Amino acid sequence: MGVWACKTAPLVSNTTTTPPKDQLQYNDIPIQRIAFGSCAKQDLAQSIWKDVVASKPDLWVWLGDNIYDTPNATVEKIKTQYEKQLNHEDYKLFLQANIPIVGTWDDNDYGMPDGGKRFVYKKEWQAMMLDFLGVPADAPQRKREGVYASYVYGKAKRQVKVILLDARYFRDDLKRDTINKKYIPTEGDILGEAQWQFLETELRNSQAQVHIIACGIQFLSDQHPFEKWANLPQARQRFFDLLQKYNPANTILLSGDRHIGEISYTDLPNYKHLYEITASGITHVSTYKNEPNPYRLDNTINQLHYGMIEIDWKKRPIQIKMKLLGLNNEVLIEKIK
Repeated sequence: MGVWACKTAPLVSNTTTTPPKDQLQYNDIPIQRIAFGSCAKQDLAQSIWKDVVASKPDLWVWLGDNIYDTPNATVEKIKTQYEKQLNHEDYKLFLQANIPIVGTWDDNDYGMPDGGKRFVYKKEWQAMMLDFLGVPADAPQRKREGVYASYVYGKAKRQVKVILLDARYFRDDLKRDTINKKYIPTEGDILGEAQWQFLETELRNSQAQVHIIACGIQFLSDQHPFEKWANLPQARQRFFDLLQKYNPANTILLSGDRHIGEISYTDLPNYKHLYEITASGITHVSTYKNEPNPYRLDNTINQLHYGMIEIDWKKRPIQIKMKLLGLNNEVLIEKIK
């Protein structure tokens, strides 16, 4: 077995206008470049990591499917899969760059295909995922159920808050169409009450100038037949209602899962300019190019890629570039918020 560790940002408390210490983690260092991605099979080549390192991000955000586990795997087997990823030749080069890492999970690293709250080993799997991320033993995620977390980077007037949501641990069962077996809208919850209260506290008390909210599954897209927030529309509306209630500055949603890359956009009745970036293709992508998504800007990306957010703090108002980058850091999509 290899060493179960990766570099995480040093954590310090720095303000009295924030939620309790057991909820938030802080870093005074300002960040300008946030890289992110998902869907990395530990047995495949991962050459895109050299491009991530070359782009010199201040932070990496895992969006789920950080490894691929087989159904009904044992604890020892999933430990082996995480060890494979940590010792992957390409990923080790990324770890050596000492880029801070945070993240959430999706179903393949959660341990149950399309899994929700009924997965019986979710506590054990949570501990292993946090070990993989290098989360400190005294971090808030170690003390509660679910891997959700919040991080604040930078000092006043140049703060970024990264909120990581867990769409697995508490999620109710989904409903399938009896004919084609595709997921259809039904009643139920995604986050669970403790996580909802956590999220509301993060938004209510936030002084940040940029808010990044990350989750394994897509928030906006509502027409494809796979997993998405729209499968549980009451939970999706509750999420949108919180954005409209607290109006967090410059919110950008991040998601993975779909084996494609795309940037989506919508205006809510009381919250304008809401973008979502889906980055899902570190080791493999789908060839399907016509998946319905009325919120999509431009085309889907069907080649290996990762995402990047670049913040120009010197501009007034601040400028935020959203990118999907391919091999050799080719710009595949770029939008400015």
